[in-house]
Amino acid sequence: MRSLTVAREECERFHPGLLAALEALPLAEREADGSPVLDIYRRHRGPGLLAPADFGGGAAGPLEAVRVQRAVSALSPSLGVGLAMHHFTVAMLFSLAESAGRLTDAQLKLMSGIGADGLLLASGWAEGRTDQNILLPSVVATPVEGGYEVNGAKKPCSLARSMDVLTASVSVTDERGRPALALLLIPASSAGISVQPFWNNPVLKGAQSHEVRLERVHVPAELVIASTPEDESRLDDLQTAGFTWFELLATSTYVGAASAIVARVLERGRGGATDRLALTLRLEAAVDLVEGAARALEAGLAGEDAVAKVLVARYASQDLLAAAVTGAVELLGGIAFLRDADTTYLASTIGALAFHPPSRGSTAGALDDYFKGEPLRLS
Repeated sequence: MRSLTVAREECERFHPGLLAALEALPLAEREADGSPVLDIYRRHRGPGLLAPADFGGGAAGPLEAVRVQRAVSALSPSLGVGLAMHHFTVAMLFSLAESAGRLTDAQLKLMSGIGADGLLLASGWAEGRTDQNILLPSVVATPVEGGYEVNGAKKPCSLARSMDVLTASVSVTDERGRPALALLLIPASSAGISVQPFWNNPVLKGAQSHEVRLERVHVPAELVIASTPEDESRLDDLQTAGFTWFELLATSTYVGAASAIVARVLERGRGGATDRLALTLRLEAAVDLVEGAARALEAGLAGEDAVAKVLVARYASQDLLAAAVTGAVELLGGIAFLRDADTTYLASTIGALAFHPPSRGSTAGALDDYFKGEPLRLS
């Protein structure tokens, strides 16, 4: 399939041999708990994809990144989910490195290991609460001498068992005594961090999305990044960079999984040309939505407009992918359903896109106001 071939060629350019190494394993092994795919990814210099060249990284741009993500996710959606969390955090942090005064020397030193040493960053935003606003974490960082003490839990937290650094959102008190969002960079070897089983579903189990508990974890002040919102519901540069990259990469993960299924239909010549075109139109529309948003970012789109752009791409893609995969499974037929467990598995992953924050329902009012000309306020 042409769009998947383009994505694979991009991935090979950044990570020669990675796709072949993944394809050498059965899909079930790639997706299992304890899967070796993260080790394979490290060996092919994957973690540094979005790190700047002067930090030893690949310096990939948004369009290159979504294509690499699509290619990898077509072979292992679990790996794609984990990498979406790692890469969006890397992109967010390095975007702040370009903003004067936002990152400390200690933070930059820690991040230098991403490209040079293949460090993996786990993204601790979720807390296992239904309808959670990820901009208002319940985990609180309490000021202590030299920094903060953190108690609480993050779940599900992808890459929990392979992370080198935990990036955790917390609530702190700002200079005016108001609650504010902060991001902590916590070495995974820090005292007080433990990992407990959380993800019971066999689907996407290879992403290592478990519970990370923090018990009296000390975080030095120089490893704390505070947000600077104009008001509590507006997005600042920390949040904006995080939202745009996360939505792009998460959506690309599921576009990749769907691409693998639709490619099977084309390769096997199932149905007529009209039937196959109905599938590919939906899939390619999702590809174009994501790549269009990526191109807009490369052209300079930023701030709330960028967040709105990627949210549109994400929510529209959810509907397109669901329809494409349902049609593809039907065309592949009942015998394929009975005998081809890989296709059934890939199809089962697609619905998980709807569960990534922010949910469509939680942003409906904010996007409605935004399209009417108001500021984007995600609450």
